[in-house]
Amino acid sequence: MSAGLSSDRDVNPGHPTTDKKLADFDPVKKPKRNKFAFVCAILVSVASILLGYDIGVMSGAKDYIQTDFKLSDLEVGLLVGTLNWYSLFGSAAAGVTSDWIGRRYTIVVAGAIFFVGALLMGFSTNYAFLMVARFVAGIGVGFALMIAPVYTTEVSPASSRGFLTSFPEVFINAGILLGYLSNYAFSKLPTNLGWRVMLGIGAIPSVFLALVVLAMPESPRWLVMQGRLGDARKVLDKTSDSKEESQQRLSDIKEAAGIPKDCNDDIVQVQKKSHGQGVWKELFIHPTRPVRHILICGIGIHFFQQASGIDAVVLYSTNIFKKAGITSSSHKLLATVAVGFTKTVSVLVATFLLDRVGRRPLLLSSVGGMVLSLSALGFGLTMIDHSHEKLPWAVALSIAMVLAFGAFFSIGMGPIAWVYSSEIFPLRLRAQGTGIGVAINRVTSGVISTTFIMLYKAISIGGAFFLFAGIAAVAWVFFYACFPETRGRTLEDMEVLFGNLIGWRSALKDEQKKEDVHGGNEGQIQMGTKA
Repeated sequence: MSAGLSSDRDVNPGHPTTDKKLADFDPVKKPKRNKFAFVCAILVSVASILLGYDIGVMSGAKDYIQTDFKLSDLEVGLLVGTLNWYSLFGSAAAGVTSDWIGRRYTIVVAGAIFFVGALLMGFSTNYAFLMVARFVAGIGVGFALMIAPVYTTEVSPASSRGFLTSFPEVFINAGILLGYLSNYAFSKLPTNLGWRVMLGIGAIPSVFLALVVLAMPESPRWLVMQGRLGDARKVLDKTSDSKEESQQRLSDIKEAAGIPKDCNDDIVQVQKKSHGQGVWKELFIHPTRPVRHILICGIGIHFFQQASGIDAVVLYSTNIFKKAGITSSSHKLLATVAVGFTKTVSVLVATFLLDRVGRRPLLLSSVGGMVLSLSALGFGLTMIDHSHEKLPWAVALSIAMVLAFGAFFSIGMGPIAWVYSSEIFPLRLRAQGTGIGVAINRVTSGVISTTFIMLYKAISIGGAFFLFAGIAAVAWVFFYACFPETRGRTLEDMEVLFGNLIGWRSALKDEQKKEDVHGGNEGQIQMGTKA
């Protein structure tokens, strides 16, 4: 190292700035994470606990409810799965509501509705009453699922958007773990009381959610859409990594909202449209090529996230462990806690990789691991089904693959579905576009969770997981062919990446060449040029 320094001094004798020039070759230090945006992301992501807790707690509570109300397998499937169908009403309403009253107060609506639903579930006296309570809670879940990623995406600076927007998935997994722990903690209570306590205490997170909204600012993008530039500027100054980034974000948002860039008044007149006017037409009837590509990717990632069987594993983990040879109720519940813990740790790891590795490599690695673990789980369960004696290796393989599948899902597919779909839609289409993604997610989840028991009785439990493995393999090909990398892009710059469903790589290379010729920003396209 000293030789290198000596030669440099020989070339530049007597220059006191030599050390400074050498320092210029050091990698540029990344800005520190914006603490205010970090806190906002955590607070709004509490909304996602509502869904996670319901999924986790129903995994164990359904067995006690079936015993208490003497339900058939079909009735259990409907009880478990229909909340996802009901949440469609919530996610559809949340898109319009959030454009009308703002992202912030839509979160309050989500918490209030789920609070009522959780109390009704806890006090249910029969199956019909419980299904009505599930309907109310489902609407609250739909609101929460749609608004949490949208708000986080719109508040986050580009440098940490992947990290912060993955928080809803982190809290879904935390909610699942809490649900599993609740099952185990209250499993010793009398049957008719235990499941009611398990479901009823789900009201607690919704109260906390409604209170923390008071500490959160409104989305700067929604504020601009209302013509409140002064308020938006204040929020952006707090949630950006630098003053320059804040000014650039505001300029980009104004351009997307149709406000002249040189307009710097605190309050401006924005042409008011009826909420959702023209949006559905632009999404479905006359979409541009970039919007069509974005819509296919947004719908596709949510469909495959659920069609690959995650809710079957999470909701029916006690059934799977029973098939694998675990007969003790407490041991089955403890095994589900292990699933919840594995998923939560894995998604925490994912939050730190999203902005370092990128969405695309992490997604492809995750889905590849899901294909392998689902195939191995199908094989292990098939061997157990066809053997007349206990196979310890097959039992161990099945349990290990349930944990592995949860880990692979949570380190990529789980959080990226929410991050990717919430960041690719243009501002004018974001609320409704994200709502469509959530709707597809919930419909697919509803189909899987409602029919899983009937599916595995028809084609065997091993066959069901071979089917999920096949779907995951198709998902890998779809993601590889159609999904460009979005890491580092500003939200207003996303449409540049889309427009050629299969040929997006060559389109981005052509764009980079044009930018090089015109002296454009060379670093802006770097994440989209690799396969």
